[in-house]
Amino acid sequence: MRLNVAVTSDLISALRDDLFTADYTAETVDALWGADAAAALRRGQREPARRAVDGANGVAVVAGAFVLGLPVDAARLGEALPRLGLDGAVSLGLVSVDGGTATPLLDLRPHAFIDSLGPGSWWIASDLGEAALRTAIPENHVLGVGGASTTLAGLMIGTRVGSVLDLGTGCGIQALHAARHAKRVVATDISQRALELAAFNAELNGVTSIEFRLGSLFEPVDAETFDQIVSNPPFVITPRGDGVPSYEYRDGGLVGDALVASVIAGAADRLAPGGVAQLLGNWEYRDGVDAFDRVGVWLDGTGLDAWIVEREVQDAALYAETWIRDGGTLPRTDEYDRLYAAWLDDFAARGVTAIGFGYITLRRPLDGAPTLRRLERLPGALGHNATGLGGHIAATLAAHDTLTRLTDAALVASTFVAAGDVTEERHYWPGDEHPTVMDLRQGGGFGRTFPLGTALAAVVGACDGELPLGAICSAVAHLLEVDEDELLAEVVPGVRELVTTGFLVVA
Repeated sequence: MRLNVAVTSDLISALRDDLFTADYTAETVDALWGADAAAALRRGQREPARRAVDGANGVAVVAGAFVLGLPVDAARLGEALPRLGLDGAVSLGLVSVDGGTATPLLDLRPHAFIDSLGPGSWWIASDLGEAALRTAIPENHVLGVGGASTTLAGLMIGTRVGSVLDLGTGCGIQALHAARHAKRVVATDISQRALELAAFNAELNGVTSIEFRLGSLFEPVDAETFDQIVSNPPFVITPRGDGVPSYEYRDGGLVGDALVASVIAGAADRLAPGGVAQLLGNWEYRDGVDAFDRVGVWLDGTGLDAWIVEREVQDAALYAETWIRDGGTLPRTDEYDRLYAAWLDDFAARGVTAIGFGYITLRRPLDGAPTLRRLERLPGALGHNATGLGGHIAATLAAHDTLTRLTDAALVASTFVAAGDVTEERHYWPGDEHPTVMDLRQGGGFGRTFPLGTALAAVVGACDGELPLGAICSAVAHLLEVDEDELLAEVVPGVRELVTTGFLVVA
């Protein structure tokens, strides 16, 4: 996408007005073809949606071209974008025109979201996907808003900060989210094309606080430090060899999971005191060694607090299948089999048996040594909880800091209350008086389940913000006819964990 800066701003302004006037929103577009067709689109099938907009005018023509990637009647597209006009759409590189047909050159779709600052919407331009291209995507493909980018946006802490670095900005979606809570955003990418599209998206949505810089990883920012770093880096593990596509949006050009290790190391030098980095990543399980053992080595010596959550583990074969298909190469073809073999050979060379995926949160302490290293596995889908994870992550860091300052004696003197999203679940054998299983369940955050023993269940049940923990433990020890000191020794670590993970709140 090469834009003439002298004329681009006026054309983008005209496009913005047209899209607004046409009510080109996610809700409007979904309504054009209905829920079933929208679900088919998410599976990469556009035919049901095409049938719904075939021959239509207005916003349906715009959606047909820029969401479905279909050639449309040029005159109808010009009528749907009256201020920009057909010539303006050609000048912006949105379409090419041949005779009476306008063929889309970019994907341009509305994107609605809810983050920690509330609901919002943008129009996001990116490259056409394989459904529109009818072939595998090129290596310089600029991805639009996908599942990973939506996940990272949900994780992002929305606390007001001075500066944010978006490392590997792609179409600019994370930079746009960061601009909602930061005075200044620096967005970097190794792809000039990605930066052009990201700058286009920022201007189209009226965001002026983002600076775009070309270069690999942290090179464009040299020794600058930031209050927040966000990154959906090109972490996909790809074989290094001739004939294996190297997609700029997902492949960092390093062997195995070294890219994620290098981002962690680089973040240690670019975070201001108190600054937080949040990124997605992969890590390899090699020769029966737990991947967290290797990740722990990456963290050693960084001086950073670290919280890593593994959400999913794929065996080597499934991982290869996932990413070969992601590039648009179909199974049961010679090319697919060749790439499959290359991936498995690459994994075998390092003894890789599986690959973990998850979320990384790093923090530069305001002073002193790091106090947090939390590596945990929380598999499963997040569902509606994903939009609130940024706030939950911020609350978890704050709770950890509070507990770090509290001695056990001070903890016992404090009062607590159960969080509003917490419920208790008990299971009984038929006819039994006492439960066999007691669990606390969390409605928000990561949707955790916490198993309870008899003493901790009784203590948590009495945490109403009135009595200090010590008084509750004394009463429970008397009720259960156990030694009070022994009960405290059992309960206090559990209470600390429940506060850290958001089940209990210091009243």
